[in-house]
Amino acid sequence: MLPSARLDKSVRIFNWAAAISIFIALLVIFFYAPVEKTMGNVQRIFYFHVGSAWVGAVAFFVALAAGVLYLRQNSRKWDTLALASVEIGLVFLTMATVAGSVWGKPAWNTWWLWSPRLTLITVAWLTYAAYFMLRGAIEDEERRGRFAAVYVIVAFVTIIMAYLSIRILRDIHPVVVGGTMETAQGASEGLQEFSGLDSAKMGITLMASTTAFSVLYVAWLLNRIRLQQLSDAVKDLKIQVTAHLQGEHA
Repeated sequence: MLPSARLDKSVRIFNWAAAISIFIALLVIFFYAPVEKTMGNVQRIFYFHVGSAWVGAVAFFVALAAGVLYLRQNSRKWDTLALASVEIGLVFLTMATVAGSVWGKPAWNTWWLWSPRLTLITVAWLTYAAYFMLRGAIEDEERRGRFAAVYVIVAFVTIIMAYLSIRILRDIHPVVVGGTMETAQGASEGLQEFSGLDSAKMGITLMASTTAFSVLYVAWLLNRIRLQQLSDAVKDLKIQVTAHLQGEHA
């Protein structure tokens, strides 16, 4: 089944929206956000790190929801949505990991530490990377969809564990969102030193970057779904042509 005109229109709209929102976010990050007192301009990568990490988690949650819906309805569209969302989520998780490593070098004087948060992020990355190995190992489409749906549901546990790790375990990674004590912990670990108007500017910048990455996620998701639908249409057409040719030679 070829992609609908409605999907094509949505793809065009969100492609433009993503380009504009990313452009605005870059302007806000580099020309509006204040310079952090301790780390200086290096701190600006924080906006990329948090935004991409947030969208990565959202993408994996969408995959979880799509997996549940596939098990209930056994519809190819939910399997396509889960596949597309995991692919994009893995890209965003990689972006967040790389950005965090660049930020960690001046903050912690090392590119990487095997702290609870970073260890669990690595486990999450490997878990979702293995999702594609699972899909590639199963030829039957319906069976592959069921196994993949169960896998993305269970795999989300790694995202929850990574989120909770800095709240229940001692970790060098700062807490970005939390109570007064957690916020103080984040500041003491080199997250930021802002107050008053600068603090408000930082919040606005973080919101702008997170929104831009969210719009980019939707744009990529629609493009990936459209690509999968085209791939499925070509596959179905090949089957029809093969059956027709076999019928002629019979």
